[in-house]
Amino acid sequence: MRGHEEASGTKYVPQELFDEWFKKDPINNYEAWLLRMGVLSIAKRDEIRAGIKAGIEEDIRHAFEEPEPVPVKAMEEGDVYAPMSDGVAPIAQEPEMAGAEKRMIDAIQEGLAQSMERHAGLVLMGQDIAEYGGAFKITDGFLERFGKERVRNTPLCESAIVGAAFGLSIKGMKAMMEMQFADFVSEGMTQICNNLAKSHYRWGQNADVVIRMPTGAGVGAGPFHSQSNEMWFVKTPGLKVVYPSNPYDAKGLLMAAFDDPNPVMFFEHKAMYRSISGPVPSEPYSIPFGKARVVREAEATRYDSPISLSVITYGMGVHWATELAEGMANRSMAHGGPIDIEIIDLRTLVPLDLDTIVASVKKTGKAVVLHEDTLIGGFGGELSALINEHCFDHLDAPIVRVASWDTPVPFAIPLEKGFLPKGRLWEAVERLAAY
Repeated sequence: MRGHEEASGTKYVPQELFDEWFKKDPINNYEAWLLRMGVLSIAKRDEIRAGIKAGIEEDIRHAFEEPEPVPVKAMEEGDVYAPMSDGVAPIAQEPEMAGAEKRMIDAIQEGLAQSMERHAGLVLMGQDIAEYGGAFKITDGFLERFGKERVRNTPLCESAIVGAAFGLSIKGMKAMMEMQFADFVSEGMTQICNNLAKSHYRWGQNADVVIRMPTGAGVGAGPFHSQSNEMWFVKTPGLKVVYPSNPYDAKGLLMAAFDDPNPVMFFEHKAMYRSISGPVPSEPYSIPFGKARVVREAEATRYDSPISLSVITYGMGVHWATELAEGMANRSMAHGGPIDIEIIDLRTLVPLDLDTIVASVKKTGKAVVLHEDTLIGGFGGELSALINEHCFDHLDAPIVRVASWDTPVPFAIPLEKGFLPKGRLWEAVERLAAY
């Protein structure tokens, strides 16, 4: 019975509490019972204690003989994430975007089911994900297909679910936890940001956990079911952050997440679940993390006419930018011509494909950074800084950020539309093009 740590001492604890709890000390009581029962002798007890003390002293001696560590950035960063396992069965990487038309929700469900088939040790956990199939019906039918041992309903306690998932990983299994809404992840922040994120760096333990996060606004769900909170995790080393914008990417990135031994925060925009469709290969495949996609390539460069610019975005922003680009292409601007927009879909925020961003901005000379998250503290600030550092000599105008207002997400649909950045994107692009 000592202080919380050696420097604090125990003067703040009344002596009567020590006296009371000393009588209940399980170590002392167990030792006394072993002595009474003749299982342990005084001589054997003292021998065990001496051996333990000698072992500790020897370990201390070795520790003090070690040279002081020398900080090497590459080595430190290399310790943050566990390497890919050689035991993972290979599947196709980023095959042709072809196949039957599937909704986003169907592609996610297919990728999840095929990952369950590929990884026998994968367990799914979440609130109402078994018989009910989850709030968005992603796991509908999974209980009958994979059994109750692998598809588990949980109590409403996000921290406990994440902790159980981490425990499964320590035992050599894989786990997926479905947050019913991304907003509720705050209940599991200690487990995610202190335990999952730091386990490999601290003691070489991979945290083989995927946390699926239904996210985003646009469905009139109000401030507690509509947040875009990806930045809570982007700034936490040890986590990977994935945010697909279409069914093809959603399946491939999800299957890549289950092949990865590191903790993955997998964001799924719930407004896309049943509104966005596209071709999806039926066979298992993966999309490498850290590889952005050029959704729309500008034909013009910064030296050509029409004016070109890059929109760097992800998630729902990809669809807003695509709609804008199609309208801009045939519209004459006040300065005398259409705007040729190149759209970059980041796909993953951690790891980030900086090379594709830099190549696009150097080509067009102008950059709009678009995201649904609020402006202050959003990913646009990081992107703007990176673009400024790597493309300053190629920029013909300031970098423009377009994001949601710095308020909670409003409940009323008209207010929510005003909150979201889609309605401000057109003006921002016109202003930048005229610079």
